Amino acid sequence: MNLLPPLLRPRRRGIASVNSEVRDGIVPAGNSVATTADHDGGEPHNPRYRTVALIIACAMFMENLDATVLATALPTMARDFAVRAPEMSVALTSYLVALAMFIPASGMVADRFGAKNVFRAAIAVFVLGSLACGLAPTLTTMALARFAQGIGGAMMMPVGRLVLLRSVAKRDMVSAMSWLIMPALIGPIIGPPVGGFIVDYLDWRWIFWLNLPIGVIGILLVGRFIVDVREPAVHRFDWPGFVLSAVALGCLLFGFELASRQGEGSLAATLIAVGAGAAWLYWRHARRTDHPILDLSLMRVPTFRLSVLGGSLTRITQGAQPFLLPLLLQLAFGLSAAQSGSMTLATAIGSFGMKGVAPRLLRRFGFRTSLVCLGLLATASYALCGLFRPDWPLPALFAVMLVSGFLMSFQFTAYNTIAYDEIAKERMSAATSFYSTFQQLMLSLGICAGATALHVSMAAAGRTRPDFPDFTAAFWTVTAISFGALFVNLRFDPKAGAEISGRG
Repeated sequence: MNLLPPLLRPRRRGIASVNSEVRDGIVPAGNSVATTADHDGGEPHNPRYRTVALIIACAMFMENLDATVLATALPTMARDFAVRAPEMSVALTSYLVALAMFIPASGMVADRFGAKNVFRAAIAVFVLGSLACGLAPTLTTMALARFAQGIGGAMMMPVGRLVLLRSVAKRDMVSAMSWLIMPALIGPIIGPPVGGFIVDYLDWRWIFWLNLPIGVIGILLVGRFIVDVREPAVHRFDWPGFVLSAVALGCLLFGFELASRQGEGSLAATLIAVGAGAAWLYWRHARRTDHPILDLSLMRVPTFRLSVLGGSLTRITQGAQPFLLPLLLQLAFGLSAAQSGSMTLATAIGSFGMKGVAPRLLRRFGFRTSLVCLGLLATASYALCGLFRPDWPLPALFAVMLVSGFLMSFQFTAYNTIAYDEIAKERMSAATSFYSTFQQLMLSLGICAGATALHVSMAAAGRTRPDFPDFTAAFWTVTAISFGALFVNLRFDPKAGAEISGRG
């Protein structure tokens, strides 16, 4: 099953929306990835393409399972590290920050050292990071280990997709992508209950140790079945831009993360100031560079600009949700980790169930109307999570989360598709890299916003442990931000994406 049906494939984008789709559910795309989709189809048939796709899919499954399992374990990890639960947000944001910083470099590194070698090394870095996470004695050590994991993840998935696109004949691509994508959809569904089981019956450190045998087997299989593919770099790598963008993203996000912690205000302000300065320098650099690592001129393309802006506001809510919901269910409701995991998988099920509905909705109503109307419903459904109380029946909580996952996933499918409608073929690689970086950036910012709102509410009430009013404040803060996407969506042309939605 292809993730996006034919009517949702923009006329010039090839496989580009798949590069963005799986990590809202999302597997990040890097430079050079999208360009491979436009080969002329003259490649010889590779009878092992399913094996290649499954090897890459296992790495994808390992990464997605790790992320969803971890969210369920945060309250238990907070007790072991002797910190307040909101402070555990750094365990999630440090990984996402690493993705945002290093995804843009993935294509260049693969072309320079060979996609097979980089993919194998990325798995090794991810596994070593997992080992360090499992052995981490403090939250600071955990954050550093998660950052190392993120470096591996930033190279692992974009380069893995690059291996597949360059080694599979075009006539086999749909089948190969189906084998690749399904683990990304299954991982978030089984992740929460698996995480709950591990926390309740084993030890949260097994979340990371389970990656070790999977990773070692993956490294061996890469060496056995995957051939080395590389292409000469078309443009010189933008090293100054990479350094400036990495400093800007890293300092800004870690600064916002520290802002949610008591006593870290001075350091947070310093990091935010340094990040803002680096961002300004990068803006000046990008204006004078022919091929910057993040091409800001893409924001002049109307549908791309609106998709980035509207999607960014929406992803702030989506980033906060997997952080806030497990804390709410375990700390406020008193559910066990296993019970909490069984409840939070509702959002993943809703997301999975949306995939077959989105094409019909977009064909019937178009992108602008769908994003405006369903965007409002999605915001309202997440705001409703802030009203969860013990007198609510658990099936009602499950139903609200199911609907929230469905509606939010629809928005991401629409944004990830319409974004590339007006992007020229030669700019597709730059567009996917830019878009993927902003995905990770906003998911990280969502966690920071949720944690900060939770901390401010607790401090105002003089509480050391979050209670229902604190979660209400946090949910309503992030949903108020996503409500701003309404005004962006209203700026889409009513006929935007008519050709790819089938309305034209």
